[in-house]
Amino acid sequence: MTTPEKIAVLDIGKTNAKVVVLDCATGEEIAERRAPNRVLPGPTYPHYDIDALWTFVLEALSYFAKQPGFDAISITTHGASAVLLDAEGKLALPVLDYEHEYPEDIRQAYRSIRPHFSETFSPALSGGLNVGAQLHYQKTAFPEAFARICTILTYPQYWAFRLTGVAANEVTSLGCHTDLWRPRDGAYSPLVDTLGIRNLMAPVRSAFDALGPLLPDIAARIGVTTPIPVHCGIHDSNASLLAHLVGREPPFAVVSTGTWVINFAVGGDLDHLDPQRDALANVDAYGRAVPSSRFMGGREFEMLTVELGILSPEAALAAIPHVIEKGLMLLPNVSGGSGPFPGRERQWINDTGATIDQRWGAACLYLALMTETCLDLIGAKGPVLVEGPFSANPAYLQALAALLGRQVVALPGSTGTSQGAALLAGISPATKPGRIVPAPIWNIDAYRTTWHERLRR
Repeated sequence: MTTPEKIAVLDIGKTNAKVVVLDCATGEEIAERRAPNRVLPGPTYPHYDIDALWTFVLEALSYFAKQPGFDAISITTHGASAVLLDAEGKLALPVLDYEHEYPEDIRQAYRSIRPHFSETFSPALSGGLNVGAQLHYQKTAFPEAFARICTILTYPQYWAFRLTGVAANEVTSLGCHTDLWRPRDGAYSPLVDTLGIRNLMAPVRSAFDALGPLLPDIAARIGVTTPIPVHCGIHDSNASLLAHLVGREPPFAVVSTGTWVINFAVGGDLDHLDPQRDALANVDAYGRAVPSSRFMGGREFEMLTVELGILSPEAALAAIPHVIEKGLMLLPNVSGGSGPFPGRERQWINDTGATIDQRWGAACLYLALMTETCLDLIGAKGPVLVEGPFSANPAYLQALAALLGRQVVALPGSTGTSQGAALLAGISPATKPGRIVPAPIWNIDAYRTTWHERLRR
């Protein structure tokens, strides 16, 4: 297969979806279209608006087929989603929103059958963040529809199936806290047999595999006349990780920011992970287990923006010394249900008379402290690479660098997921990191100590 010149990437995040085109010679994004990823309330249960996403994808591909053009397609999506197809390749049940909470009796029944953390390295998470919990819920609550299922796909591979007609699963999505995968062994966990779905799981393919060309009717619809290979696809946080696995020696850490802040300790081990604090193992594109931790930092940032207004990163950075002197703090969690401090509800400390800039300074310190905690939980060592929206926030970056006392590198662009997905199709990674030199922030160590002491009260 010849190396493509331009690659179109379907990048479906929890909050937004986009289609971008990347130039293979430079690794740069040269075209982009975005759309919201809407959740419909029902019927059945809250679910993603797959029809709207499909319309958006086809319209974007049709537009880009004219200009700037593309000669390969790759895919990346959020995790914690499985797609259930009937014999005709249609949805047997809607694609469930992983934030949906199930009835207590169903959750209790699932707790009795899920494998141990030492086998799957998947902590018990809320809602459907464990895909095994989704499948158990759907099988229990909707047995007639579940009985019609012929194929189960991980989410990026569903979109590859829509484009090519080839059904596949892939390890980065199977290995992201699903309860379905054994990362050490590279095999399914016993849960697939407990649920009776082993024969429904599509074949496991490499993220790098070209599953096939576009289906003829899809090619005609978007206006391409040459065969366009479609690659299998990858879980979005692992797409962000992929570019750093090529040509960089461990140990190092990657902080991938979006709706979630996902932290990877490349070169770390799995022996000290605490499932009670949202530490787990992900599986990289090569099938290797990577210690990971996370919190819903992007969602929390959005919630704070609604409350505080638009962030001025420079003003927040300038306010940090005043924040520290005042002892103004934000304690977790702004958004509950995940992260290293489960069960806590957010609390402002010493906020009387605080300005908006000071509150934002405290919020950026909060996000940096949460990130530092997550990195400590996975034993991360070496330089820390920050990508996604937080890579453009100097208040967060300077606070994180000061807390860690080691090199923090902010990577350009809004997200690394699209570039990582494009690597599957042969693109060379764009490397234009902006180095953030750790600069002391007066009394930040004492501030950190007080922040943790408050959490122990």
